Amino acid sequence: MTTIDTLLEAARRHCAEDILPNVTAWNEAGTWPRAVSDKAGDLGLTGIYAPQEFGGQGMSLGDGIRVYEELGRGDGAYAFALSMHNICTFAGCGYGTDAFKAAWAHDLTSGRKLANFALTEPQSGSDPMTMYSRATVNGDGTWTISGSKAWVSLAGEADIYFTVVKTSDEPGHKDMAMIAIPADAEGLSFGPRYDTPSYNFLPFSEMYMNNVTVSEDNIILPPGQGLQGSLMAIDIARVSIASGCCGLMQAALDIALAYTGNRKMFGGTALDQDGMQWMLGEVATELEASRLLYRAAANALGTDQGPVMAAHAKRFVPDAALKAANTCTQALGGMGLLRSYDLDRLSRLAQMLRIVDGTTEISRVVIGRSLKKRAKGLEPLPIPKGFGEAG
Repeated sequence: MTTIDTLLEAARRHCAEDILPNVTAWNEAGTWPRAVSDKAGDLGLTGIYAPQEFGGQGMSLGDGIRVYEELGRGDGAYAFALSMHNICTFAGCGYGTDAFKAAWAHDLTSGRKLANFALTEPQSGSDPMTMYSRATVNGDGTWTISGSKAWVSLAGEADIYFTVVKTSDEPGHKDMAMIAIPADAEGLSFGPRYDTPSYNFLPFSEMYMNNVTVSEDNIILPPGQGLQGSLMAIDIARVSIASGCCGLMQAALDIALAYTGNRKMFGGTALDQDGMQWMLGEVATELEASRLLYRAAANALGTDQGPVMAAHAKRFVPDAALKAANTCTQALGGMGLLRSYDLDRLSRLAQMLRIVDGTTEISRVVIGRSLKKRAKGLEPLPIPKGFGEAG
């Protein structure tokens, strides 16, 4: 049985041996490193939460999400892609039909097949209630789907897409379903790849469904459960992103420490200067706070506090990561602008991770709603007698 310590060590080794030495070449080539994600599968990193009976590691969310911190030291976009695959694999193995599990479960947990999630639409952004993709049931029990999705990662690279659709024209979410669409389904296509800096190897694009027909076996969540399941998936993704951002922060801090600890100036090193210690000390403190926050959020997933804890993690940690990358760049002075030190890439990745799966502003909306709900349960404070009265 794989332990979390064993899995984390596998992730560290994968980062050191496969990600860090090659990520620059991946971006220059602009292609997903399928051989490397295959190796991630061999290491047990593509079925983290799935039951062992399907070849998964059976980790809890609280433990398994820590893997992305290790992968994030190498590249946040790669960690993000594997996190989305693991979320879909978790959903398929946990909620898919028996026929779907028989056909897909072991291929997904082993990484032989990659999965991704498709919720956002071009015209609705962060508002999933405004959804135009439609699925209708046919007389033989199959489902036919039409519509489009935006910002689909691993577009054209994944082997199956867990897609959220409406099943009627009624307003609201009570008819939403999640259906797994294989990449080779007739009528499924992808638009031009988005031009994204510093994570060019991870393909993003729009996905088009033109009368795509799939078996009823591919229904992961039936009508009425699609939105709830999607929101849970997004909460897991948000905490996973926070985990990856901690790896990014550690990578930036280590670069700054390695440089300033050896940069000779004023009779010592740059790191001997109080100002430098204060700058990097603040990064170190925010890194420790970020770790505590994302791990608390991971342990809260699946509880009533899960959504707001995920929002706190997604609001705070990517912002801290962007600040850390910029502070560490500043610590190197002009040298921090050189590509060879990699801090520019980390800054761009941090900005990307602030946006995907709910922007910082959307997290603030979730937190604000939680505060309003709490306020309703508090006794109102009386206005002091005479306050505001004319003298």
